Amino acid sequence: MRAVAVTLALALAAGGAAAADATYGEHGMALFGGKQGLYASHLPMFHAPHAYQVILQVHVADAATDAALRKRLDGKTALWTIAPEKFELSRLAPSAAVPLRQFKADLVKGHFEQGGATQFAAATVVVDKVLMFRQLSPAQKTSADASYVQIGSGNQRYLVKRIDSRPDFDHIVAYTAASGASTAAITLRKQALQQPDAQALAAALHVPAGAIRGTVYFYTEDLK
Repeated sequence: MRAVAVTLALALAAGGAAAADATYGEHGMALFGGKQGLYASHLPMFHAPHAYQVILQVHVADAATDAALRKRLDGKTALWTIAPEKFELSRLAPSAAVPLRQFKADLVKGHFEQGGATQFAAATVVVDKVLMFRQLSPAQKTSADASYVQIGSGNQRYLVKRIDSRPDFDHIVAYTAASGASTAAITLRKQALQQPDAQALAAALHVPAGAIRGTVYFYTEDLK
């Protein structure tokens, strides 16, 4: 009985330690990409445990699932999301003492909290690279410009808005780049909380408007 009690005490202590981390929680993510790369963008808010903008390059541990997922996503802009097990988001920081290498998650077509349908349950998502890890400030702030980082280096690329004001919007856009095109960030004038149109994005990229394939994700409610 004493051994059981000790085991239970240790389990409770471990759970308490995890809960004590201000970033511990269920960190939903937008999932996008295709054959050239697979990416996940944390759905941020201006409060704990979600006050971070994080973008990951990932793959699914099961090769068959990974291939099937990339095929379904490839060249499309339909929203997919990740509904993961709970973990400490701080473990994705570049300086994390115990980095998060993988996690279990349901891969959902649509928004996992807004009627989406699970397509691959309990998949193991492997973190290949942390492309962005930024803590967000809860202070009210206005910005005249919207800055977008480029994700991907081939023809199949994505623009992800840097969240740098409050209120703000989370925006992921798919576009087709010419071979050897610059991967530098772009900046354009911000129109309140409205997503920029294809013409404005194309002009900032110096590409034809037809190169903008469309919006993968756009949301404002969690960033007010």
